[in-house]
Amino acid sequence: MAERSLIAAIEALLDAGTQHARNPRLVRWVGDDAAVVRARPFCVTSVDAMVDGVHFRTDRPGTTLADVGHRAVAAALSDVAAMGAEPGEVYVVLGAPPGFTAADGLALVTGMEALCARTGAVIAGGDVTRAPALLLAITVVGWADSERELLTRDAARPGDRVGVTGPLGASAAGLALLEGRVDADAIGLASPLAQTLITAHLRPHPRLAAGRALVRAEVRCGIDLSDGLATDARHLAARSGVRIALDLDAVPLAAGVDVVARALDADPREFALTGGEDYELCVCAPPGLVPAATTAGVHAWVGTVSAPGPDGPRVEISGRPPGAPALTGFEHPLG
Repeated sequence: MAERSLIAAIEALLDAGTQHARNPRLVRWVGDDAAVVRARPFCVTSVDAMVDGVHFRTDRPGTTLADVGHRAVAAALSDVAAMGAEPGEVYVVLGAPPGFTAADGLALVTGMEALCARTGAVIAGGDVTRAPALLLAITVVGWADSERELLTRDAARPGDRVGVTGPLGASAAGLALLEGRVDADAIGLASPLAQTLITAHLRPHPRLAAGRALVRAEVRCGIDLSDGLATDARHLAARSGVRIALDLDAVPLAAGVDVVARALDADPREFALTGGEDYELCVCAPPGLVPAATTAGVHAWVGTVSAPGPDGPRVEISGRPPGAPALTGFEHPLG
C-alpha cells in the first residue's frame, strides 16, 4: 500500500462536498498543506491516541476495523462532550503496520465517518505513516461562543448534587464477553442482550447533545466517564477542591451488567464504578438546577458535594463494607 493512494481513496470516500455541507466553517480541506476553518470565539481541542494491543485488539474475533475507527473518534469526541462544546473538526493520524492494506484503511475511515455524520463533526485532515502496530491519534476540535458555555472540572461547589447521564458498566461487561472471560450462554445471558453489551464497548456514543443541553441548563461542572466513575469523580474532587460522596446503591446499571459482574465474582455496582469506557457524563449541579439538569439528560443522581475535611479533597463511596479497599478505575501503566 502506498501513502498517496490511500489518502486519495480516503478523500474520495469522504467527499469534499459532503464535508463542506456538514460544516460551513470548513474553508480549505484535504488537498492543501493544512485545513482552514472559520473560527468562533472559543476553540475546544483534545488529542486522543489508541494503539493496537493496548486500547483495542484487531486480532480479537468480533472486532472489525470499522469498530476500531468508530471507537477512536468516539473517545475523542467524548472529551468535547464533556466540555459541553459543539463538535467541529476531526484530524486523524493513522500509523499503518506491515500488511495494512488500502481496504483496511477505508474500513477504518468508514467507521469514523459514520459517527461523524451522526454527530455533525467532519474529518478535516490528518496524516498517514508507517508504524510497528496500528496507531490512531485523533485530534478533535469543538466550539463555543462563551467561556460560560463550557463544562469544566473545577466548578463543583459544596451543596451540589452529582449526576450521571446514563447507566454504567455496559462497556466493561461487553469487554468481558468479547475477551471470553464470561460465556453468555453459560450464565444464561440472552444473545440480544449480550450483543448490546458488546456493542456498547465497540461502538460507544459520545454524549454531545447531553453536554450542550446541560450547558443550556446552566450546569457548569462535568467530566466524561472514560476511566470509571470511581476515578473520574476523583478528578472532579481534586480540581474543584471538594469532597464528593457517592452512594453505591444509587449507581444505575445497564441491563445485563449484574449478571456479567456476578459471573466474574464482582459486586455489580463496584464493577460499574470501576469498569470505565462508558463515555457517559458525570456532572455536579446545585440543588436548584436539578430539575433542569434532569430534563437536559441526567439519568440518575448518585452523590453529593461538600467542603473538604482535614484530609483534603477526596471521594468517599457509601454502601461498602467497612475496611473495603478503595475503588479505582483504569489507568495505563507507563514504562
